[in-house]
Amino acid sequence: MKQLNKIESGILVVGALLMVIGSGANIYLKVWAPYLFAMGALAFVLMQLKQRYEGQNATIRRLRHIMITSDIFFLASAVLMFASPKRCFGLDYITYLNYIHNKWVVTLLVAAILQLYSTHRISKELDKEAKKA
Repeated sequence: MKQLNKIESGILVVGALLMVIGSGANIYLKVWAPYLFAMGALAFVLMQLKQRYEGQNATIRRLRHIMITSDIFFLASAVLMFASPKRCFGLDYITYLNYIHNKWVVTLLVAAILQLYSTHRISKELDKEAKKA
């Protein structure tokens, strides 16, 4: 797995912190929270996409695809955080409440679970691969 340099690792950590602050700030700072979360998600996803795996291990490749899926869910969470009844594609209020209101929490939860699983498993698989070599 390609390692990030110090600046890229810093961007990854800052992006993760911005996502945490943005999701927590949604309680009090509804105006700024989506922007914080979106900037963090974008930085986090871009740095994760820079990490590549050039090996032949099919398990790590599959786990890498799961990680990219979680990145898509992080970006979907950012888009859903921006949705409000006034800005939501002309949907009426009831439809907005049924399908969009606070659904970013669900996509964020799915992304976090997939991210935790794939990160944990990739590190285990890379350790196995390193022991063989």
